[in-house]
Amino acid sequence: MSKILIIEDEEAIRRVLAKILCEENESYEVDVAEDGIVGLEKIKENDYDLVLCDIKMPKMDGVELLEAVKKIDTEIPIVMISGHGDMETAINTMRLGAFDYISKPPDLNRLLNTVRNALDKKKLVVENKILKKKVSKKYEIVGDSEPINLVKVMIDKVAKTDARVMITGPNGTGKELVAHQLHDKSDRSSAPMVEVNCAAIPSELIESELFGHTKGAFTSAVKDRAGKFEAANKGTIFLDEIGDMSLSAQAKVLRALQEGIITRVGADSDIKIDVRVIAATNKDLKTEIAEGRFREDLYHRLAVILIKVPSLNDRREDIPSLIEHFTNKIAVEQGNAVKHFSVEAIRLLQEYDWTGNIRELRNVVERLIILGGNEISESDVKAFASK
Repeated sequence: MSKILIIEDEEAIRRVLAKILCEENESYEVDVAEDGIVGLEKIKENDYDLVLCDIKMPKMDGVELLEAVKKIDTEIPIVMISGHGDMETAINTMRLGAFDYISKPPDLNRLLNTVRNALDKKKLVVENKILKKKVSKKYEIVGDSEPINLVKVMIDKVAKTDARVMITGPNGTGKELVAHQLHDKSDRSSAPMVEVNCAAIPSELIESELFGHTKGAFTSAVKDRAGKFEAANKGTIFLDEIGDMSLSAQAKVLRALQEGIITRVGADSDIKIDVRVIAATNKDLKTEIAEGRFREDLYHRLAVILIKVPSLNDRREDIPSLIEHFTNKIAVEQGNAVKHFSVEAIRLLQEYDWTGNIRELRNVVERLIILGGNEISESDVKAFASK
């Protein structure tokens, strides 16, 4: 049910508004308060989906209440009820965050439409929160070992800043999870995070992919196209496997970082961008620099903060938690009951040499769930997960 609070010092108006809302929709649960102070206490104690609030009231007026509520809950929609002489004040409340205002005496259709729109907005906010939680769950970093906790601490310290981050570590360790956590916990989280796998794009196309191109810039350029940097404007671009980027593309990325501008392939004009850059690699970039395959000046631009993701062999105590995480995830994906691993099976998996890291462990867990018994035993591990 949608919970609505009416704050109005005139009893007759409170009664009429409550009656109209209850008759309009049986799923509305209506509560009332006779002044702003009582209303504010009710808002602190309850979870309302909408507040209808008079402007002129004794003790605490509607403007004071609006300002107080927005400090507690920025997302609750508040509709102001204004008398004829309050119209200028009502309009000003919109600047303070009110959803809308209704004149006295309220027009029935206007009132009900405003209520429906406000509740729809609150519902959308709730759905977006749920969706964000699902997305963040997808990129959850599992484990409580000392090496992985150090990574989590680094993420919490760095996420809110705009500092560029270089994430290093072997393949399969979850570098992309770190990148997503940095974005999701940043002030840019409402803007896009655009991922680019530099190793998967042919060297002759990487510049077009990153910076876009104009029509006719090359044979297959049949129309203008924005690049990944433009798509990530106001948000984050994640350059995965940046050690595989060509030197010519590195030079353009360096310019984008230094000047905050890019140029599409085939264009003369510049485009201003505001993008946070996170990069990742499994290569030793110091060696790549020494051998002339990576620009040292670009490295220093990107590696303001270095986060090293540990290999699975360096965090074996996390393997039981990871097995449980993957087991539950695979059960949901396949629509099957959750299988459990015996203590002996987990102990044996902790002893393995995980050269493929977490990605390899996930594959082994799935294989054991498919081929093993109702409870995954030590013999199942020896039969189906032998290294």
